Amino acid sequence: MYNPKSLDTICGALAYALGIEAPSEAAPANADLVAYIDRVFGGEKADRVVMYNPDAIAQWVYEKYPQLLKGVKSRAEIEIPLCSVMPSVTPVCFGTMYTGAQPAVHGIRRYEKPVIRIDSIFDAALRAGKKCAIISYGNASLSNIYLERDMDYFLFPRGGVDAVNAKAAELIMKDEHDLIVIYNGNYDSVMHKKGPEGLEALCELRANDHAYCELCELIEHHMSHRNVLLGFAMDHGCHEIDGESGSHGLDMEEDLNIVHLYKGYKKK
Repeated sequence: MYNPKSLDTICGALAYALGIEAPSEAAPANADLVAYIDRVFGGEKADRVVMYNPDAIAQWVYEKYPQLLKGVKSRAEIEIPLCSVMPSVTPVCFGTMYTGAQPAVHGIRRYEKPVIRIDSIFDAALRAGKKCAIISYGNASLSNIYLERDMDYFLFPRGGVDAVNAKAAELIMKDEHDLIVIYNGNYDSVMHKKGPEGLEALCELRANDHAYCELCELIEHHMSHRNVLLGFAMDHGCHEIDGESGSHGLDMEEDLNIVHLYKGYKKK
């Protein structure tokens, strides 16, 4: 069974969290996340939104290996099951996550990485005077599809997730950006070669868990005077294929069902 709520509902909820108008093509905001934002911040808005985007962690993987993501799970205050979009490949899904639009609207309908021209959460935040940053590496989708905005890009040609996570830590400690999007593609990269349940891939789940928990600690220490919404937000799932390797992109529950986890930090 596919999850009933679509990935396209997240963008509007993030705009709601920041107290800004949603992008022009965004679907209605996810009601569960909106209600949580109201509750955790007591009717106020978030001063900061930090989105940690691990690639390809399916809902079935999250549920089967909770011990490998126990830090994420223990810190989350809300889990939101979602159905990603087709084809369930990274640029298509991140296109929907941050525009709130279906692929036919944002324009990426296969594995390609053009700059998205329609309104996005970054454009909406910039119009409202917010400062935004994307932290990514290599030729990853998030290094490409939201370029050409008047915002900060930290795109590392080398160093992978270690460089990304170090920069994320630095930006949180500096506390200058209203919206920070962080990409970690380590699980996806290994999963394709070793399978979703291969030992090497499962080790990367634990690495994602550790990276996320470090962000939590930094937010608690350096942004305690802010209302902060932190998300653990994957793009799509995955499945095993012949040869004990992994893939995604199909219209199947394993590839489409995901779960986002959020934690709100109310200012002290």
